[in-house]
Amino acid sequence: MTARLGLFEAIGIELEYMIVDAQSLVVRPIADRLLEAEAGAIVCDVERGNMGWSNELALHLIELKTNGPVDTLAGLADQFQGEVAYINERLESWDARLLPTGTHPWMDPRTEFRIWPHEFHEVYATFDRLFDCARHGWANLQSVHVNLPFSDDAEFARLHSAIRLVLPIIPALAASTPIADGAVSGSLDTRLAVYQSNAARIPSITGAVIPEPVESEAEYNERILEPIYRDLAPLDPEGILRDEWVNARGAIARFDRGTVEIRLIDMQECPQADVAIAALVSAVVEALATEETSRWTDQRDYSSAALRALLESTIHQADTAPVPDGDYLLLLGCGGAPSRTVGDLWRVLAERYCTNGTIAAELHAPLGVIGRDGCLARRMLARLGSRPSRDGMVPLYRELAACLAEGRQLRPDA
Repeated sequence: MTARLGLFEAIGIELEYMIVDAQSLVVRPIADRLLEAEAGAIVCDVERGNMGWSNELALHLIELKTNGPVDTLAGLADQFQGEVAYINERLESWDARLLPTGTHPWMDPRTEFRIWPHEFHEVYATFDRLFDCARHGWANLQSVHVNLPFSDDAEFARLHSAIRLVLPIIPALAASTPIADGAVSGSLDTRLAVYQSNAARIPSITGAVIPEPVESEAEYNERILEPIYRDLAPLDPEGILRDEWVNARGAIARFDRGTVEIRLIDMQECPQADVAIAALVSAVVEALATEETSRWTDQRDYSSAALRALLESTIHQADTAPVPDGDYLLLLGCGGAPSRTVGDLWRVLAERYCTNGTIAAELHAPLGVIGRDGCLARRMLARLGSRPSRDGMVPLYRELAACLAEGRQLRPDA
């Protein structure tokens, strides 16, 4: 049996992209055809050296990922960018291209959603039967998943406690979804605004999004997984969804592979930004889990209600959400930092972990853009102006598609 990786010995990254018409930008449900073109048969996964592709529930989505854990994020953005270029070239034969960000701006899930019809369809069909997946919280959301390893219960307890503390401030750094149904939604992170209620029929699946403070696999099973399985059983008597991945909290433990998966990061406009955000989030988590900034037991004991309230604030306001109480800042080692907003807090953290060498030099510039010009949602709204319209959204998203193809970030002014 292969020994499990320990804390921060490796990291895994997954990026989800929309496939859209190259001209109109409407969604194109052709992920199966893309995978077939590459593999010679319709498959769920394709391996391409260090990188891989996978299907998702929605047929217009394709996931790019590291092919297993990697020991550094240095150079990874370029590898993802290479896959984006290759896939865009493949998609030209269908007059299609990849589109970034965490939601499609004018997709109508009721009429445009197509569910993956091939292998594992039974799982997706069960989700659809129970939760009606032709909705934004299922059919129209793309995220970055960051997978961090642990080797035993002691490491899990530290990692999980650290991640819980960081989750609520992630939207202030990564929100990219201010638009849905062809209009400005009122929340800078619309993806999370709808995600948190997408399984409302069985509330235990998502919980409060911020996971409960637990310290072991046994306690996790008892407090989180078993209640989900129990609530699912009458509606899923065959146990099709009885697995760790049915848990939809903002971070989920995968004891089958010894990782905790962070799921609250909106997709950005290019891999450089995605990987830079993943690097900063993991740097803050590492400082917490290794007790560089505070004792892990103090992190564990911080109020779940306060974390939940903070998340609600950043979902709607993103980087302008007010900073939480002084105790929270002390846990992050920022008690003396002059932070009024969560965006200010992220600037302090980015400077710290870029300056001390934790974050690779190539990722400093993308974080600088976010720190100077705001999260992507903020920059998108700046480009749209005070009276946004569908006519204004089309050129904005064409520019975002170009940002992805060219590997550059969106500026707030044209």
